[in-house]
Amino acid sequence: MSVLSWIIVMSLAGGALSVLAAAAFAWTARVQWVSLLISYAIGALLGASFLEVLPHAITASGDAATTTATVLGGILAFFVMEKLVLWRHCHIEACEGHEPLVHSHAHAHDHGRSGLLILVGDTFHNFVDGVLIAAAFMEDVRLGIVTALAMIAHEIPQEVGDFMILLHSGYSKGRALAFNLLSSLATLVGALLAYVALGQVQSAVPVLLALAAASMIYVAVADLIPGLHKRPELRATVQQVLLIAAGIGTIVLTHHIVDRFAG
Repeated sequence: MSVLSWIIVMSLAGGALSVLAAAAFAWTARVQWVSLLISYAIGALLGASFLEVLPHAITASGDAATTTATVLGGILAFFVMEKLVLWRHCHIEACEGHEPLVHSHAHAHDHGRSGLLILVGDTFHNFVDGVLIAAAFMEDVRLGIVTALAMIAHEIPQEVGDFMILLHSGYSKGRALAFNLLSSLATLVGALLAYVALGQVQSAVPVLLALAAASMIYVAVADLIPGLHKRPELRATVQQVLLIAAGIGTIVLTHHIVDRFAG
C-alpha cells in the first residue's frame, strides 16, 4: 500500500476501532479489567516512544540534543494543556477519567462534568493523534504502524473513560457511542491535513515525532501510572508489571513482524 493508504487505514482504525472496543468494554466490563487494560497500554506507550518513535526522531533530525529538548518541552506543554482542560478533558479537581468503572459508584451524578466539553477535548486529542500518525508514516511505514498501534492501545482505556463520563452526563448509550464515533473522525482529518502540509515541509517530521514521543510518555507516566498505585498489594503489582512488559513486548514483536513483512 502507499503511504497515504496506510495513513487512512490506520487513522480510521485508531479512531473508530478504539471507540467501538471501548463501548463494548464499557457495556460489559468488570471492574478488574480496567486496570488490566491500563497496565497493558502503559507498556505499549512506553515501548513505542523509547524503542521506536524517539530513535527515529533523533535519526531524522541528526541532532539528539535538540530532539530530546523538544521531548522535554512537549511534556511540559502537555502538562500545561492538561491544566487548561485542553488535554485529557478533565475539568474538575477530582477527575478520574481513566478509571471510571472503579470509581463510578462514587459518582452518582455528573458533578458538573460537561459532555460537550468532553467531546470537544476528545476531538482535539484525536486530531493531534492523526497528525502524529501521519508524521510517523511519512518517516517510515514500520514506525507508523507501531505508533498507530500504541495510540490504539492507550485510546481504548481513555475511550472507556469518555464513554462512562458521557453516561454520567446524561447521554444515552446510543448517543454516547454516536458522538464518540463522530469525534474519532478527527483522527483522519488531522492525518490527512498533516499529510498534505508535511509533504511540503519535511523538516517538521522530526519535531512532530519528538512531540509524539512526548505525548506517549506523558500519558503513560502522568495519566495512567498514578492510577495503578491505587492497588499497592503484591499480587496486583506483579500483575501490573507483567502486563506492562506484555505491552512493551507487543511493540518489539510488531517491530520484527513488520520488518519481516517489509523485507
